[in-house]
Amino acid sequence: QVQLVESGGGLVQAGGSLRLSCAASRSTLSSYAMGWFRQAPGKEREFVATINRSGGSTYYADSVKGRFTISRDNAKNTVYLQMNSLKPEDTAVYYCAGRNKGAYSYTPNAYDYWGQGTQVTVSS
Repeated sequence: QVQLVESGGGLVQAGGSLRLSCAASRSTLSSYAMGWFRQAPGKEREFVATINRSGGSTYYADSVKGRFTISRDNAKNTVYLQMNSLKPEDTAVYYCAGRNKGAYSYTPNAYDYWGQGTQVTVSS
């Protein structure tokens, strides 16, 4: 089974940018549709973005559309989330997730594997 490890989180001022990475091991990333989710304190985990196995199709939450970009490099076994024009409401722990059957999805329960998360804090 795949193991996912996120990195790239940190503290940034509003309007700034961060790029998150999700590195896969123990399996080939190209076998998985991938997603990014986030969870703020006291809130439910929410969908951010998802990408299909080839990288040719993506889908975003309305709250991040036009600001965030999901991409993948299957040769490097890595998925990315480029986050621009960050807002304080983007503050959360960000998780990547992998789904080994079916198309990409915005539903957390559709995913089989999860990383441990990386904290993103946006100051005003």
